[in-house]
Amino acid sequence: MSDGVFTSGEKPFKLSSEFKPTGDQPQAIDLIARSVERGNKYQTLLGVTGSGKTFTMANIIERVQRPTLIISHNKTLAAQLYSEFKHFFPDNAVEYFISYYDYYQPEAYVPATDTYIEKDSAINDDIERLRIAASSALLSRRDVIVIASVSCIYGLGSPQDFREMMIPMRVGMRLRRDELLERLVANVYRRNDIELERCSFRVRGDTVDVFPAYMETAIRITFFDDEVESIRELDPLTGRAGTKLNRFDLYPASQYITTRERINEAIGKIQNELEVQVAKFEREGKLLEAQRIRMRTENDIEMLRETGFCFGIENYSMHIGGRTPEQRPWCLLDFFPKDFLVFIDESHVTLPQIHGMSHGDRSRKNRLVEFGFRLPSAVENRPLKPEEFDEVVPQTVFVSATPAPFELENSAVVAEQIIRPTGLLDPVMEVRPIKGQIEDVIHETTLAIERGERVLVTTLTKRMSEDICEFMRERGMRAEYLHSDIDAIERVEILRRLRQGAFDVLIGVNLLREGLDIPEAALVAILDADKEGFLRSETSIIQTAGRAARHENGRVILYADVMTQSLARAIAICQLRRERQTAYNAEHGITPRGVRRAVQESLLPPPDEDAGTLLMAAEGAGDEDVAAVLAELEEEMLAAADRLEFEKAALLRDQIALLKKGAAGTPASAKKSKPYFPAVKAKARRRK
Repeated sequence: MSDGVFTSGEKPFKLSSEFKPTGDQPQAIDLIARSVERGNKYQTLLGVTGSGKTFTMANIIERVQRPTLIISHNKTLAAQLYSEFKHFFPDNAVEYFISYYDYYQPEAYVPATDTYIEKDSAINDDIERLRIAASSALLSRRDVIVIASVSCIYGLGSPQDFREMMIPMRVGMRLRRDELLERLVANVYRRNDIELERCSFRVRGDTVDVFPAYMETAIRITFFDDEVESIRELDPLTGRAGTKLNRFDLYPASQYITTRERINEAIGKIQNELEVQVAKFEREGKLLEAQRIRMRTENDIEMLRETGFCFGIENYSMHIGGRTPEQRPWCLLDFFPKDFLVFIDESHVTLPQIHGMSHGDRSRKNRLVEFGFRLPSAVENRPLKPEEFDEVVPQTVFVSATPAPFELENSAVVAEQIIRPTGLLDPVMEVRPIKGQIEDVIHETTLAIERGERVLVTTLTKRMSEDICEFMRERGMRAEYLHSDIDAIERVEILRRLRQGAFDVLIGVNLLREGLDIPEAALVAILDADKEGFLRSETSIIQTAGRAARHENGRVILYADVMTQSLARAIAICQLRRERQTAYNAEHGITPRGVRRAVQESLLPPPDEDAGTLLMAAEGAGDEDVAAVLAELEEEMLAAADRLEFEKAALLRDQIALLKKGAAGTPASAKKSKPYFPAVKAKARRRK
C-alpha cells in the first residue's frame, strides 16, 4: 500500500475496467463532474435499474480526484458496493465502514413494566479492523474511498486525538524500546509474548513484534541501543520476516482512544455533573433515582480512574472529548479532508434514514436519564442531526432511480441515465381491472411459466400473500411467499431458490423493491395498484416495476379501477423512458439482451437427509456434545463474518443463541416447507 503522498499534477485515483462508458453514462459523468468542480452543493444521478450507476460513480471519482464517502442504507448493499469498488480501484485505498456489531441490543428502560434492559452486543473483530483501517487511511493518504452504512454519522473519538496517539517510526530515528512499549500500551495494544494476535505485541530482547489493529500482517521493529535499526513486515502465523520498510506509522487499536490527561479532566467533569443531577433528583423527591445514578456513575468513575475505560464509556464521550452540549460529536466524516465528496446511494431511502436517526436515539436516552440510569450528558453520544450532517458534508451526489422531491428540488443538476448498456427497455406497463385479478394473475403466470420465466406478485397484506400462495399451490403451481415475518436469511434463500428454478412464483408485500436482483423475472403483477399510499406511491410502483427491467420480455400488470396520480405518473415516466431507449437502440443498432448472472451460493448450511428442528438436534446430546457443536458453530459464524457474509453469520448467531437456550421453533415460512436448522442436528449426531 502506498503512503498516499502524490506530486502536483499526479492523479491518484485510477479506475481499472475493461469497459468504457456507454449510452447515457458519458453525459451523466460529464454533467455531474462539472457540477462538482463548479462547487455546487447538491447534484443528482437519476439512473434506472440496470443502467450501471455504480460504474458511473466510479468514473466521477476518477474525474474529480477527491476522497469519497459512499453511504448505503444497509450492510448487504454496502458489502456489494465495497466489492465492486475494490475491483474498480485496485491501486487505491477502498475501505469499508459499517456497524461492527454482529448483535446489538441498546440500553433501555421501560417504565410501564419497570424493566431495565442492559446493553448487550457481540463485536465483530474483523469489521472493527476494517473500521480502524478506514480511519487510519483517511489520516495518512488522499486516495481513499470509504463505503459506509448510516453508522458513519454515529459518534467516534476525535480525529485529532487519533492522529496525536499515532506512533511514527523511521529507520535510524532515536526511540527507546521501553518508550515504544509504553506508547503501545497507551494505544490499547496488549502484550502477549506467547501468541501474536491482532491488537497485541510481544517483546524478545531488542525486537518488538506488533500486530496492528487494522492490518492482516504484523510489523517487526528491531532496535540497536536507542535507535530503530530496521522495520519489516511479519507473517504473524509463521513468524517469517518479509519486506523491509523505511517508515511506518502505527495507529491506535481503538477509534475511541484518548490521552490520560483527557481522562483525568473528564473524571472531574463527570463528578461535577453527578452532584448536580443527584441534587436535582433529591429536590424533586426522587430518592431512588438519586441513589441509582450515584452508584452507577461512581462505579464508572472508579473504573475510568484505574483502567482508563469502563463499560458504557461512550455515554461520557462529551466529557472525554472535551465538548460542550452545543458542539456535535465527532464521527467518521471528521476524518475526511475538507474537500471530500459524498455519494448517497438509493437516496430516496438512505437520506430519510440519515435524517431520522437522531430522533429515535434521543427518545430512548431521555428515558434513561429521567429514571437515573444515565447522566444528562449521555444524550450527547448520538448520531448527527440532519442540519449537522448537511453542514459537515461539502458536496453530495444523490443516486437513485426514484429521487425524492428534496433531491430534485435542491440539486444544481439532475443527470438522467436512462439507456442501459444491455439495450434493455423499461418493462411494458398495462392496467387491468381489479375484478377477477387473482384468476387473471394465475392465467398470466401459467403462460409465463410455460416460457420458462419467473413471476413476482405484490400484495397489500401479509395474509393476502399467504392465501394467494396457498391458492396457487392447490392449482399445482410452484409458489412461495415472502414478507417481514420471514427471517432475513431465509428471505435470501427463497430468492436464491427462485433464481435456481426451484419454484416459479414469488408473492410478497414490500420486499420486491430496492436491491432485489432477479434477472429471470419477466412478469411483475401489482395487485390493488390504485390503493394510494406508501406501498402504491409513484416511487414504489417504479421501483417494483424495475424488477422486470433485467429481462428482455419484461412487463408489468397493474390491477386498478381508478387511475391515481401515482399510477399515471409512474406509467408516463416508464413510457417516456421506453421511447428514449427504443430510439437509442435503433440509432445504434443495438439488440436488447437479458442480464445473465450466476446464482449466489446458499447462505444456509448444507442440508442433511434427516434434518430436524433445533430442539431435535439437541435431544439426547450430552453437555459435551452441545458444547462441541456450539464451538463449531461459533467458528463458522466468525469465518462467515470474515468473508463479509453477514447474513450467514447472523443465522449462525441465532442458531447458537437458540441452542444455548435449548428452545424449539421454526420461522413462519418454515411451517409448510423444509426444517430450519438442518446443520445443527447433523453436527450433534456426528458428535455422538
